Amino acid sequence: MPDLDAKIIVNTEFDIGEVDPRLYGSFLEHVGRAIYGGIYDPHHPTADSHGYRTDVMDLVRELSVPLIRYPGGNFVSGYRWEDGIGPQNQRKVRLDLAWRAVEPNLFGLNEFVEWARMVQSEVMMVVNLGTRGIDEACSLLEYCNFPGGTYWSDLRIRHGYSSPHQIKVWCLGNEMDGPWQLGHKTADEYGRLAAETAHAMRQLDPSIELVVAGSSHSRMPTFPEWERVVLEHTYQVVDYISLHSYYGNANQDSRDFLASSVDMDQFINAVIAACDYVKAKMRASKTLYLSFDEWNVWFHSQQQDQTVAPWQVGPPLLEDIYTLEDALVVGTLLITLLRHADRVKMASLAQLVNVIAPIKADPGQPAWRQTIFYPFLHASKWGRGRVLQTLIRAPLYSTRQYGDVPTLDAICVDNESAGELVIFGVNRHLTETLTVEIKLENDQCYRGGEHVILYHDDLMATNSAADPNRVRPYATSINSVIRDALTLRWPPHSWNVIRLKTTTDDSR
Repeated sequence: MPDLDAKIIVNTEFDIGEVDPRLYGSFLEHVGRAIYGGIYDPHHPTADSHGYRTDVMDLVRELSVPLIRYPGGNFVSGYRWEDGIGPQNQRKVRLDLAWRAVEPNLFGLNEFVEWARMVQSEVMMVVNLGTRGIDEACSLLEYCNFPGGTYWSDLRIRHGYSSPHQIKVWCLGNEMDGPWQLGHKTADEYGRLAAETAHAMRQLDPSIELVVAGSSHSRMPTFPEWERVVLEHTYQVVDYISLHSYYGNANQDSRDFLASSVDMDQFINAVIAACDYVKAKMRASKTLYLSFDEWNVWFHSQQQDQTVAPWQVGPPLLEDIYTLEDALVVGTLLITLLRHADRVKMASLAQLVNVIAPIKADPGQPAWRQTIFYPFLHASKWGRGRVLQTLIRAPLYSTRQYGDVPTLDAICVDNESAGELVIFGVNRHLTETLTVEIKLENDQCYRGGEHVILYHDDLMATNSAADPNRVRPYATSINSVIRDALTLRWPPHSWNVIRLKTTTDDSR
């Protein structure tokens, strides 16, 4: 059977927007083994003098994550940040009601700031607006960012941190629309509290950027009315509104699952519309941006989690083992985020280690890369620069939820500083190879490059501690000079990255 034909048209004169590097952020919450047994494990053979796993740190650095959200998530809505500072042997052990676990507070705020700097990341800090409020948020900000001479800033200095942490990005609570959230509030209740908290925090440090909590997902019965009400309270005092969404294949419908990014695209468009409605209603001049600060595939572990005994330290919760299929969905979600680079400026893959994560870190074993590690790695390393308007012509296939969907999804990024034109794409077809013509409508020519492919003949193939490289990318060289077009074959159910090296050609 002949290959299916598809076409990508790229013109470097027409762009969508510049990629904010913080689009490739991630997330660490005090849940499961993300912290205890994940990034912090004093008994592991690779642990350094602080108890941080150096093998995990190496993989986080490999991902080039510029921003990490902390400490939650649902956990933050019952968190007392003061319990996680000062001498470890004097810290209080608490019950975490969000995940029904024991929090020993051996790893807290200062440890996280220290660890984040060691992996070359900045901190996105979340304040507790569930069981706490304005005063605690301002105290935390003062502890972190004020130079000295006050109670909280001097306490930080006594704890061994003479320089302020200078945390720039702050989230005003987490998923406050959710009935599962400690301190769950109506849109008006939360909007008022968030606005007053934002005002007070800006009085203390006008340089910070603030993220207000949007809907927990697009299926919430209050969406998008939640956005409208909350933004009418907060529009002038915040910089971003958050979005959260997770995707799964509980129905074992691969065709549907591989089209999940259609839902993400619709969600983003709806939130942009809500922001711009409030902007128009308020006669505001500023544009509000989006922070998609929880997104991933999450469904494999949900039944197993029901059997985990409560009130443990670091229980094995949310430990999805990812397939190639999951990696392809993550790839299409990254493409969707890039397609909205004009408005989505920050995002956080949830989460980073062990808990629905690209990195697995088991006791006594070397840390290893899950399948979803690779599309995130490729986008984070090579998806910097200007996102270009990318036109696609491809065969359609039918889905139960999303109607007819193109077999090919792709986006192009012009990374001028690296001298590269990069195309990210997924062949969603389960059985057919795509012959993809890439039409380059510009005056630039390219001196070859490479075609990176993530593929396995088994769509459900996974990596493991015993076989960590079962699913991994491979690359083929592109040796010819490309002037107008390039044609490549993309295997079925595959993630593809084409990197073309720019050059000059006076003959054009």
